[in-house]
Amino acid sequence: MKYRYATVLMAGALLLGACGTAKEAPVTEVAAQAAVQAEGGHNATDVMYLQMMVAHHEQGLEMVRLAEKRAGRTEIRTLAKAIDVTQADEVKLMTGWLEQWSAPTKVDHAPSAHADHGGLPATGDEEIAALKDAKGTAFETAFLNLFVAHQHNAVEMAQLEMTKGSNAEAKAFADRVKASRADQIKQMLQLMNS
Repeated sequence: MKYRYATVLMAGALLLGACGTAKEAPVTEVAAQAAVQAEGGHNATDVMYLQMMVAHHEQGLEMVRLAEKRAGRTEIRTLAKAIDVTQADEVKLMTGWLEQWSAPTKVDHAPSAHADHGGLPATGDEEIAALKDAKGTAFETAFLNLFVAHQHNAVEMAQLEMTKGSNAEAKAFADRVKASRADQIKQMLQLMNS
Protein backbone atom coordinates (compact mmCIF):
# COMPACT_ATOMS: atom_id res chain seq x y z
CA MET A 1 0.00 0.00 0.00
CA LYS A 2 2.86 2.39 0.81
CA TYR A 3 4.41 1.69 -2.60
CA ARG A 4 1.13 2.48 -4.37
CA TYR A 5 0.69 5.67 -2.36
CA ALA A 6 4.22 6.78 -3.22
CA THR A 7 3.60 5.94 -6.88
CA VAL A 8 0.43 8.04 -6.93
CA LEU A 9 2.16 11.01 -5.31
CA MET A 10 5.18 10.75 -7.60
CA ALA A 11 2.99 10.45 -10.70
CA GLY A 12 0.97 13.48 -9.62
CA ALA A 13 4.13 15.50 -9.01
CA LEU A 14 5.57 14.52 -12.40
CA LEU A 15 2.34 15.42 -14.14
CA LEU A 16 2.09 18.78 -12.44
CA GLY A 17 5.69 19.58 -13.24
CA ALA A 18 5.24 18.56 -16.86
CA CYS A 19 2.17 20.76 -17.19
CA GLY A 20 3.84 23.80 -15.67
CA THR A 21 1.27 23.88 -12.86
CA ALA A 22 3.46 22.74 -9.99
CA LYS A 23 1.97 25.42 -7.71
CA GLU A 24 -1.41 23.69 -7.74
CA ALA A 25 -2.38 20.85 -5.41
CA PRO A 26 -1.90 17.32 -6.80
CA VAL A 27 -4.97 15.81 -8.45
CA THR A 28 -4.54 12.48 -6.74
CA GLU A 29 -6.11 11.67 -3.44
CA VAL A 30 -4.79 9.66 -0.55
CA ALA A 31 -4.76 5.97 -1.38
CA ALA A 32 -7.53 3.95 0.23
CA GLN A 33 -6.50 2.33 3.48
CA ALA A 34 -7.65 -1.26 3.93
CA ALA A 35 -7.91 -0.64 7.67
CA VAL A 36 -10.56 2.09 7.26
CA GLN A 37 -13.92 0.72 8.29
CA ALA A 38 -17.28 2.34 7.59
CA GLU A 39 -18.67 1.55 11.00
CA GLY A 40 -21.85 2.95 12.42
CA GLY A 41 -25.20 3.25 10.77
CA HIS A 42 -25.78 3.55 7.06
CA ASN A 43 -28.80 4.17 4.89
CA ALA A 44 -29.97 3.23 1.39
CA THR A 45 -28.19 6.26 -0.10
CA ASP A 46 -24.85 5.12 1.33
CA VAL A 47 -25.31 1.66 -0.19
CA MET A 48 -26.53 2.97 -3.54
CA TYR A 49 -23.71 5.53 -3.71
CA LEU A 50 -21.01 2.92 -3.17
CA GLN A 51 -22.62 0.49 -5.62
CA MET A 52 -22.94 3.18 -8.26
CA MET A 53 -19.39 4.38 -7.68
CA VAL A 54 -17.95 0.87 -8.00
CA ALA A 55 -19.62 0.58 -11.43
CA HIS A 56 -18.53 4.13 -12.31
CA HIS A 57 -14.93 3.41 -11.27
CA GLU A 58 -14.82 0.18 -13.27
CA GLN A 59 -15.87 2.12 -16.36
CA GLY A 60 -13.33 4.84 -15.58
CA LEU A 61 -10.59 2.25 -15.15
CA GLU A 62 -11.37 0.90 -18.61
CA MET A 63 -10.93 4.37 -20.08
CA VAL A 64 -7.74 5.32 -18.22
CA ARG A 65 -6.12 1.99 -19.07
CA LEU A 66 -6.70 2.78 -22.74
CA ALA A 67 -5.13 6.22 -22.22
CA GLU A 68 -2.11 4.73 -20.44
CA LYS A 69 -1.33 2.76 -23.61
CA ARG A 70 -2.59 5.00 -26.41
CA ALA A 71 -2.20 8.66 -25.42
CA GLY A 72 0.68 10.36 -27.20
CA ARG A 73 1.40 12.98 -24.53
CA THR A 74 3.30 11.93 -21.43
CA GLU A 75 1.13 14.21 -19.27
CA ILE A 76 -2.02 12.34 -20.24
CA ARG A 77 -0.44 8.92 -19.73
CA THR A 78 0.86 10.00 -16.30
CA LEU A 79 -2.55 11.35 -15.27
CA ALA A 80 -4.22 8.14 -16.47
CA LYS A 81 -1.78 6.00 -14.45
CA ALA A 82 -2.34 8.06 -11.30
CA ILE A 83 -6.11 7.74 -11.70
CA ASP A 84 -5.75 4.00 -12.34
CA VAL A 85 -3.85 3.42 -9.07
CA THR A 86 -6.19 5.62 -7.02
CA GLN A 87 -9.46 4.27 -8.40
CA ALA A 88 -8.35 0.64 -8.18
CA ASP A 89 -7.68 1.21 -4.46
CA GLU A 90 -11.01 3.00 -4.06
CA VAL A 91 -12.88 0.06 -5.61
CA LYS A 92 -11.32 -2.24 -3.00
CA LEU A 93 -12.30 0.17 -0.23
CA MET A 94 -15.90 0.56 -1.44
CA THR A 95 -16.49 -3.15 -2.05
CA GLY A 96 -15.03 -3.83 1.40
CA TRP A 97 -17.55 -1.48 2.99
CA LEU A 98 -20.43 -3.00 1.04
CA GLU A 99 -19.36 -6.47 2.13
CA GLN A 100 -19.06 -5.22 5.72
CA TRP A 101 -22.68 -4.05 5.45
CA SER A 102 -23.76 -7.36 3.83
CA ALA A 103 -24.86 -5.42 0.74
CA PRO A 104 -24.35 -6.47 -2.90
CA THR A 105 -21.22 -5.00 -4.44
CA LYS A 106 -22.83 -4.76 -7.89
CA VAL A 107 -25.37 -2.11 -8.81
CA ASP A 108 -28.80 -2.95 -10.20
CA HIS A 109 -28.71 -1.52 -13.73
CA ALA A 110 -32.51 -1.26 -14.03
CA PRO A 111 -33.24 2.48 -14.52
CA SER A 112 -36.20 2.36 -12.11
CA ALA A 113 -33.89 1.17 -9.32
CA HIS A 114 -32.19 4.58 -9.28
CA ALA A 115 -35.10 6.96 -9.76
CA ASP A 116 -34.77 8.28 -6.19
CA HIS A 117 -31.04 8.85 -6.68
CA GLY A 118 -31.16 10.87 -9.89
CA GLY A 119 -30.63 7.92 -12.22
CA LEU A 120 -27.51 5.94 -12.95
CA PRO A 121 -25.03 8.27 -14.62
CA ALA A 122 -22.68 6.37 -16.88
CA THR A 123 -20.68 6.74 -20.00
CA GLY A 124 -22.48 4.91 -22.77
CA ASP A 125 -21.18 1.80 -24.52
CA GLU A 126 -21.19 3.72 -27.81
CA GLU A 127 -18.89 6.38 -26.36
CA ILE A 128 -16.45 3.76 -25.03
CA ALA A 129 -16.49 1.99 -28.43
CA ALA A 130 -15.74 5.31 -30.18
CA LEU A 131 -12.87 5.92 -27.77
CA LYS A 132 -11.44 2.49 -28.54
CA ASP A 133 -11.59 3.28 -32.27
CA ALA A 134 -9.96 6.73 -32.02
CA LYS A 135 -6.32 7.11 -33.02
CA GLY A 136 -3.52 9.62 -32.38
CA THR A 137 -4.52 13.11 -31.30
CA ALA A 138 -8.17 12.23 -31.95
CA PHE A 139 -7.84 9.64 -29.17
CA GLU A 140 -6.46 12.21 -26.74
CA THR A 141 -9.25 14.67 -27.55
CA ALA A 142 -11.92 11.98 -27.23
CA PHE A 143 -10.45 10.67 -23.97
CA LEU A 144 -10.20 14.10 -22.33
CA ASN A 145 -13.72 15.11 -23.39
CA LEU A 146 -15.23 11.82 -22.29
CA PHE A 147 -13.33 11.66 -19.02
CA VAL A 148 -14.17 15.24 -18.04
CA ALA A 149 -17.87 14.33 -18.36
CA HIS A 150 -17.28 11.02 -16.57
CA GLN A 151 -15.59 12.70 -13.60
CA HIS A 152 -18.28 15.37 -13.51
CA ASN A 153 -20.77 12.54 -12.93
CA ALA A 154 -18.59 11.38 -10.01
CA VAL A 155 -18.79 14.88 -8.50
CA GLU A 156 -22.59 14.87 -8.81
CA MET A 157 -22.89 11.43 -7.20
CA ALA A 158 -20.56 12.48 -4.38
CA GLN A 159 -22.68 15.58 -3.74
CA LEU A 160 -25.78 13.38 -3.43
CA GLU A 161 -24.03 11.15 -0.88
CA MET A 162 -22.82 14.15 1.11
CA THR A 163 -26.38 15.50 1.21
CA LYS A 164 -28.46 12.34 1.76
CA GLY A 165 -26.05 9.69 3.07
CA SER A 166 -25.77 8.90 6.77
CA ASN A 167 -22.52 6.96 7.22
CA ALA A 168 -19.72 9.29 8.34
CA GLU A 169 -16.95 7.39 6.51
CA ALA A 170 -18.93 7.12 3.27
CA LYS A 171 -19.73 10.83 3.40
CA ALA A 172 -16.08 11.71 4.08
CA PHE A 173 -15.06 9.49 1.16
CA ALA A 174 -17.60 11.28 -1.07
CA ASP A 175 -16.13 14.62 -0.02
CA ARG A 176 -12.63 13.43 -1.01
CA VAL A 177 -13.98 12.12 -4.32
CA LYS A 178 -15.68 15.44 -5.04
CA ALA A 179 -12.50 17.42 -4.39
CA SER A 180 -10.13 15.12 -6.27
CA ARG A 181 -12.39 14.78 -9.32
CA ALA A 182 -12.87 18.55 -9.48
CA ASP A 183 -9.06 18.88 -9.51
CA GLN A 184 -8.79 16.24 -12.24
CA ILE A 185 -11.39 18.05 -14.34
CA LYS A 186 -9.47 21.30 -13.99
CA GLN A 187 -6.25 19.60 -15.02
CA MET A 188 -7.87 17.86 -18.00
CA LEU A 189 -9.35 21.16 -19.18
CA GLN A 190 -5.85 22.64 -19.06
CA LEU A 191 -4.57 19.70 -21.10
CA MET A 192 -7.36 20.19 -23.63
CA ASN A 193 -6.35 23.84 -24.07
CA SER A 194 -2.60 23.21 -24.36
